[in-house]
Amino acid sequence: MTISPIRRPEQQAGITGLETAIILIAFVVVASVFAFTVLSTGVFSSERSRDTVYAGLSEARSSLAIRGSFVAFSGKVSTTQTPYKFSFVVASAVGSNDPIDLTPPYSADGTGTDPDIVASAAYRLTLNYSDEVNFLSDIPWSVTWVGNNNSDNTLDNDEKAEITGWILDRNTQTAIGSNSSVAYMDGSGDGGGAGGMTSSATVLAVGDKFTIEVNAEAGAVLAVERRLPDAFKNVMDLK
Repeated sequence: MTISPIRRPEQQAGITGLETAIILIAFVVVASVFAFTVLSTGVFSSERSRDTVYAGLSEARSSLAIRGSFVAFSGKVSTTQTPYKFSFVVASAVGSNDPIDLTPPYSADGTGTDPDIVASAAYRLTLNYSDEVNFLSDIPWSVTWVGNNNSDNTLDNDEKAEITGWILDRNTQTAIGSNSSVAYMDGSGDGGGAGGMTSSATVLAVGDKFTIEVNAEAGAVLAVERRLPDAFKNVMDLK
């Protein structure tokens, strides 16, 4: 007679409990890995968002703002009176330790024909001019430092600079109120600019609206829109 072995219920229960524990541990491990992945992704996203915010703040710090008046100067092209340059004082829009490069491509010395090109100037800031019929990219500009400065070409947060944008040449030998005291820009003569209005352009008239865009190497673009008065003077404060 054959006697079959007797299976004890407690041994079977022990094996089932071990299997359950193994499965449970596997679930815990998978859940931990998943949680770590989610957490890492969240931290990475937060860091990217923080970097984006900091980059935006950096852009705002590097932008320029006008401090004071925007002044237009007029002369006569032949017998037609029209603005030939614009001046405005700028400073950093938000206090920042990041300097803004204001190396000028032109200067003005009040002799011959202004402005005068600065040889080999590695300038970073550009000015664009536009009105209803003209668009001029990278017009000549010069700079004069106002008040306290450290005598370099970078604008620090405690400095101010007067930028002058030129759209026509100034013939300094001729009195400003006389005919032909300003001229179209052809890049010739004693000095003179290139990139402003040529003889094919339409000069500004009374009541015209125009825009100057100041593009620094970094930061937001400073766009200045003004309308000319109903009568011209040699010097006009456009506020």
